[in-house]
Amino acid sequence: MAVTINVRTEIQEFLRSRRSRITPDKAGLPTYGGNRRVKGLRREEVALLAGVSVDYYVRMERGALAGTSEGVLDALASVLQLDDAERDHLFHLARQSGAPTGRRRPRPTATVRPALQQVLDAMTDAPAWIRNGRHDVLAMNRLGRALYSPVLADPRRPANTVRFVYLNPDAAKAFFVDYDQITRNAAATLRMEIGRDPHDEELVDLVGELSAGSELFRQQWASQDVRLHGHGSKRVNHPVAGRLDLDFESMDLPTDPGLQLNVYTAPADGPTAGNLALLASWASGS
Repeated sequence: MAVTINVRTEIQEFLRSRRSRITPDKAGLPTYGGNRRVKGLRREEVALLAGVSVDYYVRMERGALAGTSEGVLDALASVLQLDDAERDHLFHLARQSGAPTGRRRPRPTATVRPALQQVLDAMTDAPAWIRNGRHDVLAMNRLGRALYSPVLADPRRPANTVRFVYLNPDAAKAFFVDYDQITRNAAATLRMEIGRDPHDEELVDLVGELSAGSELFRQQWASQDVRLHGHGSKRVNHPVAGRLDLDFESMDLPTDPGLQLNVYTAPADGPTAGNLALLASWASGS
């Protein structure tokens, strides 16, 4: 499915979706009568609360964010009660609004420096890997390869965790305990990446591939939800090591923009620690 990312459309749909979820009560506005024709706030109400004219806000919601000051964007984020990820997304879209449109541009294939692979290999007790914003897995340590063996079963390289989640749902549901949450996070982090770089050719192609192959992705993509993926927990059913309840940290690599280091650990005194040891033993023999 061919997909075209239009920044003005992205802005329109994002602002409308966020406006529709804020009721007058949530915004601290009085309500008169019960027959409102719009879901959420009216444009006039957003403009009033943000301290801008109605015409100015209408232009913003139509996708014209170029040149909008940080103060106005901050006020808009406050009125729409945006969380940190949503606020960042709004600012990304504003920056892209003023950028030249032009053609989609291919990104150079990201490579991982040998020193970073050495860092991964030195981490012998925790699964770890490096990925880009498209969720391409670019480098792993031995325990990471063992943990994500179901994902790596697809011979296509680089392996892509979002493609696995949406286009191989039976295997993904068997592997990820919290499959529904995993998919929502996947769509939301991809949407965040689109806001950063809507002209990334490979990213746009990935969105098109997922849209063509997964009704679930189409539904979740349409929600306009965004998410920062910094840390959390992940529960998996590994085909060899069994149930693993893991904590993860996802860290940006400042010297390698666009790449993230992901590390998975578990408390030393918990049941997962023993299963991680079993996973390490299996990885050593495989």
